[in-house]
Amino acid sequence: MPPRLLCLAAASAAVAACSVPPAPPGNQASNETAAVSDSAAQSVRPPAPGTRGGLPGDRRPVSEAPFAATSAQAAANLVQTYYALLEAGRHGDARRLWSGGGEASEAEFAGGFAAYSGYHAQVGAPGPIEGAAGSLYVGVPVVIYGRRKDGAAFSRKATVTLRRVNDIPGSPAEDRKWHIRSIEEQSGP
Repeated sequence: MPPRLLCLAAASAAVAACSVPPAPPGNQASNETAAVSDSAAQSVRPPAPGTRGGLPGDRRPVSEAPFAATSAQAAANLVQTYYALLEAGRHGDARRLWSGGGEASEAEFAGGFAAYSGYHAQVGAPGPIEGAAGSLYVGVPVVIYGRRKDGAAFSRKATVTLRRVNDIPGSPAEDRKWHIRSIEEQSGP
């Protein structure tokens, strides 16, 4: 084998060896199951931004500078946290990010995700903050994707609307934080 191909084969073998850690003795089956689950979850990808069913194709970068708790970027950060909590199965913590804790009980909320084996979201850049009746609102586009327990992949676009009360004297500090007000799934791609 030529030296270049030998190096490539050795590098490929090294990467393959690192991709699945060895199982502890007596735990081979569960390690193989985890590797299959990771592989299946990774095979589900959302549509690329700017394509049918994906986030808007806006190529302007989102600032990575520190942001104020009242900014649109703080609202988008809450959306990222929400979907990370759902992905981790922490439904109660995710539910508490809704205004008033959401309308569903904690058991009903968690039950809404029982059909999924993988639930992820790609979060887009927030829209502009708009004011109305003493409150501020911002919309954040998302693509929700993953896999159902029956093995079917899914992907759908939605807009998460967040609300916070303006900095009005006497308003509770909790109300002056961003909370999810609604999640509207978009029909069609």
